[in-house]
Amino acid sequence: MAEAVRAALVRAAAGLSATSDTARLDAELLMAHALGTSRDAMLLGRLDAPAPAAFEPLLARRLAREPVAYIVGERDFWTIALAVAPGVLIPRPDSETLIEAAVEHFGARGPRRILDLGVGSGALLLAALAHWPDASGIGVDASEAAVSIARDNAARLGLADRAEIRPGDWAAGIAERFDLLLCNPPYVESGAILAPDVVGHEPASALFAGPDGLDDYRRLAPRIGGLLAPGGLAAVEIGADQADAVIALFARHGLAGSVRRDLAGRDRAILVRG
Repeated sequence: MAEAVRAALVRAAAGLSATSDTARLDAELLMAHALGTSRDAMLLGRLDAPAPAAFEPLLARRLAREPVAYIVGERDFWTIALAVAPGVLIPRPDSETLIEAAVEHFGARGPRRILDLGVGSGALLLAALAHWPDASGIGVDASEAAVSIARDNAARLGLADRAEIRPGDWAAGIAERFDLLLCNPPYVESGAILAPDVVGHEPASALFAGPDGLDDYRRLAPRIGGLLAPGGLAAVEIGADQADAVIALFARHGLAGSVRRDLAGRDRAILVRG
């Protein structure tokens, strides 16, 4: 008799538990993908139905430490679903802290112009544009793969007419001032030991930033003041132990930064108000 979906999920979660903190969730996302449905629909459906053959190769890839988002080709962020692929950083829920801070700052009126430096898959920029339908913005990334995927995501979400995605080196060549500046730069120390899921699959250029993890903050700090409109907000993601160092860097360029914590209570962003 063919193995049922429920039994396959139990088996898969047990196998993944040695290397994943989200083993059951991983198994459910992979099974839903194999079934061609959403996780919620799967869990509300017939779990006693036969598990599809397509599930096993997906599970094998996850057991080999490939990230779930790359396997299924998608990741949820804020209120949107983003296509992701190798070569582009996978959006993390912690980064939603930047959007939460912006929503608190602007409220319903929202920003008119948004700049996302290091746009990646488009997570921050597109989440903000989806939240504020009257806003438009620019996303910049040095990675051709990121620019391509961000453009595709903008089109998939019906936001291409409000999102200009361009290749570039941070804010080079940008003279405009923006109401909202979003940035999730690389901030991992070059000698840090990361999980195989991360270091073995995600782009090093989007992760590592020199011996102390601060290289890109040093490049950004001189530009932020000139990019921010009066009454605006810059929200820049940081590592959990970098708040003091980044605030000090920003202060050298006349920027008064405050710390924003994520839902787990960890320092997650530096906020600068225009």
